[in-house]
Amino acid sequence: MPNPFYKHDVLSMKDFDREQLELLFSTADKLEEMKYREKVALGEGRILGIMFFEPSTRTRLSFESAMASIGGISVGFTETNTTSMEKGESLADTVRVVEANSDVLVLRHSNEGAARFAAEIATKPVISGGTGTEEHPTQAMLDLYTMLKEKKKIDGLRIGIVGDLRYGRTVYSLIYGLAKYDVKIELVAPEGLKIRKEATHDFKGGKSKSLEMTEHDNLKEILPNVDVLYVTRIQRERLPDEQEYEEIRGSYFVDAESLKVMKKDSIIMHPLPRIDEIRPDVDSSPQARYFKQMQHGRVVRAALLSLILNP
Repeated sequence: MPNPFYKHDVLSMKDFDREQLELLFSTADKLEEMKYREKVALGEGRILGIMFFEPSTRTRLSFESAMASIGGISVGFTETNTTSMEKGESLADTVRVVEANSDVLVLRHSNEGAARFAAEIATKPVISGGTGTEEHPTQAMLDLYTMLKEKKKIDGLRIGIVGDLRYGRTVYSLIYGLAKYDVKIELVAPEGLKIRKEATHDFKGGKSKSLEMTEHDNLKEILPNVDVLYVTRIQRERLPDEQEYEEIRGSYFVDAESLKVMKKDSIIMHPLPRIDEIRPDVDSSPQARYFKQMQHGRVVRAALLSLILNP
């Protein structure tokens, strides 16, 4: 098939079908097997422009590392106080400046629609590194790849998604991605942080079949049944006030006791950072895959960048 990612923006998981995702995952596998010279030729002389208006550790480092692994370099900023936006420069002009010095851009922003706006301004491909409470598409790509690598399949899995389902942007991208597969999803969230009802009409499968999702209040009732437990933190920075955060914090958590009722071959994932929703006594268990998940991010993003940059 022609490369559908070439010079393509990456703004939403809804923009990609299953066949395209499988091309991305097979490219990631090939990158792992490539010799050094072969791999660095994919991005040699190319520049990734980084525009991060929100704090980030994993996503930023992962993109920079991914670009370096295919022979390219990264330029840009991770805080606005080092840019001319402090002098009043508009987002549109800042995008134009970074675009003029790069071949592909990745943008993270607190405002919904920021990445799509940047894509309308820029003539170079724009990748969303997470915008507001909307989506974080490359996180979902690495999440799906992790499931595929660790469980050897995605079809047929029962997946529990736990935590902040209202403000957690990784949740929406993940569900949009899972909608391309034959899966069952169990949702668990505190009252007030349940999945946004207006968003659920978008969760359609590859054959226009409604995605099978059920909502629960009790984490314990889903633990024995899930193949994948995807845990998310409470988005403290997006809650209206601190008191609400303190009331909700710790509503659900996974610890060593939780593992006793889970399937032995189940896996636990988390987009990170975690606060207290996965206790440290889980880290050494064979089910813990969140650090491996993070490592998969580099190769998936390297595959994505190589596909965007090469026909």
